[in-house]
Amino acid sequence: MASTSGTKDAVGPPRSLSRRSMTRSSTMFDPNTDQIDSELVPSSLSSIAPILRVANEIEKDNPRVAYLCRFHAFERAHRMDPKSTGRGVRQFKTYLLHRLQKEEVETHTRLAKTDPREIQKYYQNFYEKNIREGQYTKKPEEMAKIYQIASVLYDVLKTVVPPTKVEPETQEYAKDVEKNKEQYEHYNILPLYAVGNKPAIMELPEIKASLRAVRNMDNLPHVRRAGDRDKPVNDILEWLSSLFGFQKGNVANQREHLILLLANIDRRSKGIEDYEQLDSSTIKRLLDKTFKNYVSWCHYLHCKSMLDSPDVPPGADRQQLQLLYIALYLLIWGEASNIRFMPECICYIFHRMANEMHGTLFGNVQSVSGGTYESGPLGEEAFLMTVVTPIYEVLRKEARRNQGGKVSHASWRNYDDLNEYFWSDKCFKLGWPMDQTSDFFIHSVSDDSSRSRAGRNQVASGKKKPKTNFVEVRTFLHLYRSFDRMWIFLILVFQAMVIIAWHGDGSIFGIFEEDVIKTTLDIILSFGAWRSLKPTQIIRYLLKFIVAAFWVVILPVCYARSVPNPTGLVRFFSTLGGTWREQSLYSYLIWPLVMPTKLIMGMTVSNYEWHEFFPNVTYNMGVVISIWAPIVMVYFMDMQIWYAIYATIIGGIYGAFSHLGEIRTLGMLRSRFESVPSAFNERLVPMQKEEPTRRDAQEETALVRKNIAKFSQVWNEFIFSMRMEDLIKRDLLLVPYTVSDVPVIQWPPFLLASKIPIALDMAKDFKGKEDADLFRKINSDDYMRSSVIECYQTLRDLLFALLDDERDNMILQYICHEVETSIPQRTFLSKFKVSELPSLNDKLEKFLEHLLAENTDDEKYASQIINVLQDIMEIITQDVMINGHEILEKVHSQYQDNDKKERFERINTRLTQIRAWKEKVVRLRLLLTVKESAINVPMNLEARRRITFFANSLYMRMPNAPVVRNMLSFSVLTPYYKEEVLFSERELHEENEDGITILFYLQKIYPDEWNNFVERTKGSDDVTEETRKWVSYRGQTLSRTEIFTGFRTFNMNENRTILKERESAMADMKFTYVVSCQLYGAQKKSSDEGDHSRYSNILDLMLTYPSLRVAYIDEREATIAGKSQKVYYSVLVKGGDKLDEEIYRIKLPGPPTDIGEGKPENQNHAIIFTRGEALQTIDMNQDNYFEEAFKMRNVLEEFHKDHHGGRRPTILGLREHIFTGSVSSLAWFMSNQETSFVTIGQRVLADPLRVRFHYGHPDIFDRLFHITRGGVSKASKTINLSEDIFSGYNSTLRGGYVTHHEYIQVGKGRDVGMNQISLFEAKVANGNGEQTLSRDVYRLGRRFDFYRMLSFYFTTVGFYFSSMVTVLIVYVFLYGRMYMVLSGLERRIIEDATISSNKGLEEALATQSVFQLGLLLVLPMVMEIGLERGFRTALGDFIIMQLQLASVFFTFQLGTKAHYYGRTILHGGSKYRATGRGFVVFHAKFAENYRLYSRSHFVKGLELAILLVIYQVYGNSYRSSKLYLFITFSIWFLVCSWLFAPFVFNPSGFDWQKTVEDWTDWKKWMGNRGGIGIAQDKSWESWWDAEQQHIKYTNIRGRILEILLSLRFFIYQYGLVYHLNIARGSTSILVYALSWLVMITVLLALKLVSMGRRRFGTDFQLMFRILKALLFLGFLSIMTVLFVVCGLTISDIFAAFLAFFPTGWAFILIGQACRPCVKGIGFWDSIMELGRAYECVMGLVIFMPIVILSWFPFVSEFQTRLLFNQAFSRGLQISMILAGKKDKDKTPTHTTTTNPNSPEPPPGIAKTPTNL
Repeated sequence: MASTSGTKDAVGPPRSLSRRSMTRSSTMFDPNTDQIDSELVPSSLSSIAPILRVANEIEKDNPRVAYLCRFHAFERAHRMDPKSTGRGVRQFKTYLLHRLQKEEVETHTRLAKTDPREIQKYYQNFYEKNIREGQYTKKPEEMAKIYQIASVLYDVLKTVVPPTKVEPETQEYAKDVEKNKEQYEHYNILPLYAVGNKPAIMELPEIKASLRAVRNMDNLPHVRRAGDRDKPVNDILEWLSSLFGFQKGNVANQREHLILLLANIDRRSKGIEDYEQLDSSTIKRLLDKTFKNYVSWCHYLHCKSMLDSPDVPPGADRQQLQLLYIALYLLIWGEASNIRFMPECICYIFHRMANEMHGTLFGNVQSVSGGTYESGPLGEEAFLMTVVTPIYEVLRKEARRNQGGKVSHASWRNYDDLNEYFWSDKCFKLGWPMDQTSDFFIHSVSDDSSRSRAGRNQVASGKKKPKTNFVEVRTFLHLYRSFDRMWIFLILVFQAMVIIAWHGDGSIFGIFEEDVIKTTLDIILSFGAWRSLKPTQIIRYLLKFIVAAFWVVILPVCYARSVPNPTGLVRFFSTLGGTWREQSLYSYLIWPLVMPTKLIMGMTVSNYEWHEFFPNVTYNMGVVISIWAPIVMVYFMDMQIWYAIYATIIGGIYGAFSHLGEIRTLGMLRSRFESVPSAFNERLVPMQKEEPTRRDAQEETALVRKNIAKFSQVWNEFIFSMRMEDLIKRDLLLVPYTVSDVPVIQWPPFLLASKIPIALDMAKDFKGKEDADLFRKINSDDYMRSSVIECYQTLRDLLFALLDDERDNMILQYICHEVETSIPQRTFLSKFKVSELPSLNDKLEKFLEHLLAENTDDEKYASQIINVLQDIMEIITQDVMINGHEILEKVHSQYQDNDKKERFERINTRLTQIRAWKEKVVRLRLLLTVKESAINVPMNLEARRRITFFANSLYMRMPNAPVVRNMLSFSVLTPYYKEEVLFSERELHEENEDGITILFYLQKIYPDEWNNFVERTKGSDDVTEETRKWVSYRGQTLSRTEIFTGFRTFNMNENRTILKERESAMADMKFTYVVSCQLYGAQKKSSDEGDHSRYSNILDLMLTYPSLRVAYIDEREATIAGKSQKVYYSVLVKGGDKLDEEIYRIKLPGPPTDIGEGKPENQNHAIIFTRGEALQTIDMNQDNYFEEAFKMRNVLEEFHKDHHGGRRPTILGLREHIFTGSVSSLAWFMSNQETSFVTIGQRVLADPLRVRFHYGHPDIFDRLFHITRGGVSKASKTINLSEDIFSGYNSTLRGGYVTHHEYIQVGKGRDVGMNQISLFEAKVANGNGEQTLSRDVYRLGRRFDFYRMLSFYFTTVGFYFSSMVTVLIVYVFLYGRMYMVLSGLERRIIEDATISSNKGLEEALATQSVFQLGLLLVLPMVMEIGLERGFRTALGDFIIMQLQLASVFFTFQLGTKAHYYGRTILHGGSKYRATGRGFVVFHAKFAENYRLYSRSHFVKGLELAILLVIYQVYGNSYRSSKLYLFITFSIWFLVCSWLFAPFVFNPSGFDWQKTVEDWTDWKKWMGNRGGIGIAQDKSWESWWDAEQQHIKYTNIRGRILEILLSLRFFIYQYGLVYHLNIARGSTSILVYALSWLVMITVLLALKLVSMGRRRFGTDFQLMFRILKALLFLGFLSIMTVLFVVCGLTISDIFAAFLAFFPTGWAFILIGQACRPCVKGIGFWDSIMELGRAYECVMGLVIFMPIVILSWFPFVSEFQTRLLFNQAFSRGLQISMILAGKKDKDKTPTHTTTTNPNSPEPPPGIAKTPTNL
């Protein structure tokens, strides 16, 4: 967007502008820039942009007329904004004036002497040349541009030429242009009004029939258009627009949308090629699908559907009426903007408008017969202003109350709340037109003054309407509320197990316990009073009885298991109950703890080691709770482990039955390649209507050849696509098209590698005399047999074609006859010397090499070929053939001319110029020369993976592919914000702080691909542009997403083959690709180099790929009621000749992205421009593959398959391949983890669990289902942070069905650095926290059956809750142990001889360790790798992952999940976190790591470390227990992982120079002061303040909970002071009181020093030094007294540190929670300084081990090998990348095509990671 003008002075007409004001604007509009002025027009002057475009277009043809156009544009701009008050207007007008002054002098008339005559003459010539002659020859898009130019030229002409001087001929031309210009407007897919040269798509019968149905205006009342009463209404959409006031752009958009929907649906219902009318069922099917949700809404509200309205007379045209319903709904939806997220609101609007339409249609009896009924027209924006805008304003005001996610969900209404208002029949109280004073519009009552005071991010004033149906309160109780059945089940089972274990005596009378009898008696005895009881009392009695009855069943079962050798009834219950003692939960968790618990409860403890406030507590409940609390928590997360095991086993079985991994290596592919063409034909080639079931051998052979011919076309295009991606060299992988002159199948050379050399060796070494023995050896290998026959046949054909002499041909013919007759006669060995064949092969290789050589000299070229050919014929006739001389004599005897000249001297060299003939030579040479090394072709791992997956997928179950014309139509939608589109040349060569450029980095990461690229682009004209593309296609850029996703679907190869018009029309009708570039309009006008580069690159993509469409939000300034206001539009553009061309423009009620989350709002504004019945969502980090596009027809057919209960899918889940795991170990870990989730994980979720949802990017939606139910995502601020999965929730709740399919794959990029991964995990954990609070999870949890509910829980929010519980178990265990140790209870228990160990507790905690170490994530990973790559490979990968510290990584990420999930539920603060996806080798500063992980990992890690130290020092239990060692080891492992994992996985983390730089940066960051505008990475104070945002905006419950959690840090001081030697064993409360005196004294001393530094540090330095000296002397004196008199020891000093350090941290946390109060009493600065001191200490504790390890160089080398082992194994030069040493001698020089005089990029410009 242009910058604002500098002054308010007006810019006058051209003659009055000064030179000074002209130069002032050069910073934004530079006359020498390559930017086009028409694209830089300020938004308030947007109407002059077409004039400037025309000026630029005709500049070369007539510069003077172009000057006149610009002059006209300037005059109009000055009239529109004479004072230049609009944003950027002054600069633009100044720039334009500068150009006009220059062109006034430089341009001259060409056609006439004056300007009026010049432009008039030019206009006439333009019309005659382009319109009169071109309207029947030019394409519609060309004519649209011509008519646009003609219209603008005439507007300019009228301002230049006086009205009286306009010639009649010119006026006649202008009238014709005005009359016909609407027929030639820019179109999207269908040029509906084109005449003359119509595109092929308009000739399709289904398009014609649909257009005819839409244009059927019979029986419709006449409605005049607003503003143009004489203009006819052409179709039903224009009729509806005139009736309700829809926008022109919306009508045009939905007209095309409706026609394409009808055409595609109708085509599948007809089997004939040509027809005129739509099928009778087509409109009905579209109606049913469109209004299924509306009909359900009507049934729910018990109102009559308008589709079945009794107002419709019996004789009405039902088909036309149904089309009107569909068109009306689409028009409402197309203009609804943000209301599209509220499907029931749209239902209400349709219901009211359909009723109004009925009034127009049937309100007057005469209207049915075409009588005089006439309705008044509405303005174009009437629907927007009267219906959409009021609802939008409610949405906007509610969104402002959200305050960017800082306030509670309960204080504002989100999309769901407002939509659910229409779930009640009270919505009909809104009336129609809607009553603006109703409760729905409650905010509109706020007065104007308060509304003006409410800024953009402030809460709108006015009354607050309560939430609807559900309140998202921040509490963990949502987990119980949503999944109460599960928790009740778990609690009851736990209770049952405890009862069984507790009543170990086996008494059967337990079932008649007091509770059971009492409950039964209560019900019986109070039966007479039931009539007077309240319903709640009745329910309570019934529940008591049900629970008691439950125990009546459970206890006999449990008792039966306690009886040895049961018989009779006891045996029955025993069998029913199962083997309890063998169950893991019971035997490992409950049973071992019961006996120790009984003993502990019976003990009496009198001597505590601290001051016990409750010495007389019964049963030692503190100890019991300490022991049982971790056990109970392990029990509640134990099922997560069982789910992981279940999913692994079931997923592996399902995958095996799905034929996954049947072809996983090149060897497997070679062994089965012969059957690949038939599998391809069966899966991907549409079935013929009539195929004979029985065929003879000749027909079977012909069918095989036909299959291979079809397969070879696709296969070769697949190979060519990988060659263009530089993955392979394609020659050895191509399958020749089968031709009739070769009797065998021509397999690709990589299958025939070394077959000819081996056959020659076999022949040479053959000692037998029987032909059969030799041929048996050759025929035993089918590929060898094929290669031998093909080589012979090809060589024979080549020689026959090459020889240009009759005698030579006759000699060759006799030789071939000898060969071909000797084989069936079995005389081959007797007529030929096979031992001489190798020498013949050598000559043949040389011969073929000469044939393929470049022909620069015809004579020399021919002589070389002749010489080798003569040698070959001599070897054949004299060495190989035993009777070869007889053949020569026989030929010579047939000619009597005694010609003695040498033979084989005449050849036809013209054949070498024929491409097909030369390809035969190339293939023959490959067959003769390719050795065993070709067995490993292709070498590239990615190419291998893609080839084997494609071949394997052909054997998997998938629907048969229909013909393209009958396939489902679909669109691809990609949301784009500001990511990279295409790397610029400067970005390729920018060096980061290590001296590494992107280009150099990728050259080392992909060396083979770079070599292929160099070979492919050798001799290319624009290597720089090709290099930019090569780099960009290996990053996560928009260009990669578009090219490898959208335009691989139908375009076989756009660069090599231009599709026929009919095929291109079919592709347009079936496929649309829309990129929602939200800021495209702003980037177009931006002065920022990066933004404008993105605009240019997007424009280049549109120009390169004409089918690409870009939707963006256009922001313009408009003067409304005398005030300048911003107006917003949804705009769709496509590539034109040189610039973009606008297709549709639809005005919006306001900024759409202000309401909800960014990505779903971006998708929502663009979804109206998509087409088809299916919609695939592809994100910016996606990638598609050419070969997978062939299977799109198959996967779309899945929408027609019935599943459970006859339900059809509404979301098709697709398999993903993570393409970013090739180098670093972290990328590999993340890639494997994601791969296991998107394969085996989603496989199990979809079937058998049926709880798969939408997890993002590549899924395919039933488009009509979802656009009528709220869209493909949900957008409410904060609560819908994970917008994708809510789409799956919504689809399931509304009756949808989600499936998963693995025969097709889509690429996906993932984060590859430690910090990027952590940000991603934090974002997902935030999203799951919000999901826990959401109504969607609650409703699914309540509606699913019990088992499906369990599956849903443990695969969504339950996984994150279990992760948090895993961490909490460690806390509870250690705090419980600390309580027992410091209170002395543990020692007392140990001294009791009856309690020897606590083995049960340790065994239970071992379960937690399994979860903690990430083993749950590894199980499915190993299973999936085993399925697809072999279990030996899986085992090897697992071992390597552990050696590369995968457990450290997963343990660290466990802390990330737990921290952000818990914080989100307690306090909120969830937000989208941009991960960046930058360099793998980017070194993160220590301060950056500290900022990111301080609260989530470092603080918690240090707390656990202190707990472990206390337990280790003061505890004395079970040191010999192996399980104890495992438990403590696992917790120490967790602590070390949380404290040091970011540095272990940080490239160059232990490099000494980096460590020194990190220390300098850390000190600077800690010392800098904060303030307004100071970034977090510049000052510790700014970061510290930002870290408290979640506390600042939390509610009172959150603050209280934070304070309560902080109280745990006071336990350290309370417990440890009694263990100091100075306490001398006293347990008096005075000891604790004295410790507080010490604590307060220390804090006051620190406060005194701080105040002294501020007051005296500058002006009274001497006084300040004296103060410090006095404090120091006082400290020494006190310490001396304590050591000498009181008995203080050194160990007491360390213990005191452990005691008081947590207390200070508690002060900080409580001060943050009570920030307003602390600020009020003036202690906030002290809290902040105390926090700074603690941060310094924590930073030093973490930094010191890094410093020590950095001293040793081998540590850094070891870390590099650890991080980049994958790269080392592939021979990559990571160490060179890390060191920044470029091997310039080895870097190809042809890539550096930049100007040698161009300046080097400034140092330090690339200090942030660049997106890859």
